[in-house]
Amino acid sequence: MKPTLRVFRALERPLSRSKSIAFIGLGRMGAEMAYNLFSKKSTEIPDYQFVICDALPESATSFRQNFLSHFPHARIEIVHTPEEAVHTSQTVVTMLPSSPQVKSVYTESNGIIPALRSYEGQALAQTLIIDSTTLDVEVAREVAGDVVKTGAHILDAPVSGGVSGAKAGTLSFLVGGSESAFNLSQPLLSYMGKRIIHCGPSGAGLGAKICNNLVLGVQQIVVGEAMLLGQKLGLDPAVLAGVINSSTGSCWASSVNNPVPSSLPEKSPPCERDYEGGFATALMLKDMLLATDIGDSKGSPLPLGKAARDIYAGVIQREPVLAKKDFSSVYLHLQRLGQSTGAQERES
Repeated sequence: MKPTLRVFRALERPLSRSKSIAFIGLGRMGAEMAYNLFSKKSTEIPDYQFVICDALPESATSFRQNFLSHFPHARIEIVHTPEEAVHTSQTVVTMLPSSPQVKSVYTESNGIIPALRSYEGQALAQTLIIDSTTLDVEVAREVAGDVVKTGAHILDAPVSGGVSGAKAGTLSFLVGGSESAFNLSQPLLSYMGKRIIHCGPSGAGLGAKICNNLVLGVQQIVVGEAMLLGQKLGLDPAVLAGVINSSTGSCWASSVNNPVPSSLPEKSPPCERDYEGGFATALMLKDMLLATDIGDSKGSPLPLGKAARDIYAGVIQREPVLAKKDFSSVYLHLQRLGQSTGAQERES
């Protein structure tokens, strides 16, 4: 099947699917990833076509306008459904919030899988789908199985590195899928990241990502606790951060994402921007829920993971405004808890 007339009309100068890349999902991470992918690919091959799709049409429009302001001769168009993205592009990258959105984008009537079923032979053998969403491993494996049955290639390729890594093009991709699909993906993923790690078969990339974020979620809380305690002991935040970052407590949550303003004078973590522009607390809670649910299903104890999950849930419940702030804003929650406890002790 060829792209429908409606899809052709959506594009100013349609190309063959082999010379087009589609990106679905232009949130904080997706927009930065797509920008790097498109800008580097268009520099390498000027006549390449780029296609974007987002649940919020204004996000796609804003992205296109911004991209064209920097690359005025680029060929970038907006489509309105995942189905149209498949009909216009041989390579499709998705970066979505979580499992429900993946199910919708991939399986609904105007989704990726029904569109793939309208092709056959070489058209499918040359089609590559990459999903960088962090979602439930079993959902990902189910979706991947349905894609593979069509004859197309698919990878789960969640990322590590946060919004700053997405913007800088230094992400780590944790990839699950077949060796052949992985080999096809490497040139593409290298436009968006520095480390591309094949973790194993379908779902392995997600498993690695969930384990990594389990560690990160716990670390960010204890870094907030330590920085708060240190200030109560009279330590300058920059001095304390310097000690931690050069000692055994060193971790990304302190050295890059330290939650205390002025603690990293040579860097600009989200705390310097009122905790804007980072990895949202709501998304970290989602990842902690994924980890603890999988831990329960596999009989793997996660006492610290469950404690951290409950803390992030409490942050969002008590201070909903922090749900969209960077997850290092858990520090603000701890700070206010300390102030509340101190006030109660003084009253008693």
